[in-house]
Amino acid sequence: MSDCCGTPKPTNEASCCCGSDAEKIVLLYACSGGANVGEISDKAARELMFEGKGTMFCLAGLGGDIQGMVQTARDADVNLVIDGCPMDCAKKAFDRHGITNYTQIKVTDLGIEKVKGVRCTDEQVGQVVTVAREKLAEQTV
Repeated sequence: MSDCCGTPKPTNEASCCCGSDAEKIVLLYACSGGANVGEISDKAARELMFEGKGTMFCLAGLGGDIQGMVQTARDADVNLVIDGCPMDCAKKAFDRHGITNYTQIKVTDLGIEKVKGVRCTDEQVGQVVTVAREKLAEQTV
């Protein structure tokens, strides 16, 4: 048996290498677009990863039709997709491959305006991280 990172998982190991709080495989995908909401998405996913809530995984791999990465997303227990804006690029990558085991957060749905050429704030990242923690708690019970 292999875990979400593609390495052999010892049979006596209770949790996945993804660092999730539960035994489930939790993968985090972030829009990393050119506006502030892409930066927020990316930073929020990294914060969640550093907290041990899951492992960031490569959204570009899904968009690029890398079959191993597509299969990894299919096999995960939870895929958290953090899109920056209504373009839903990350969600569309999952939908195009028929992958349904995901939960989406859209940064602009949280009242954060999409603006190019503006840096995000720690407060905005924290707002997304808070919502993500709640969604992950629901999914990993």
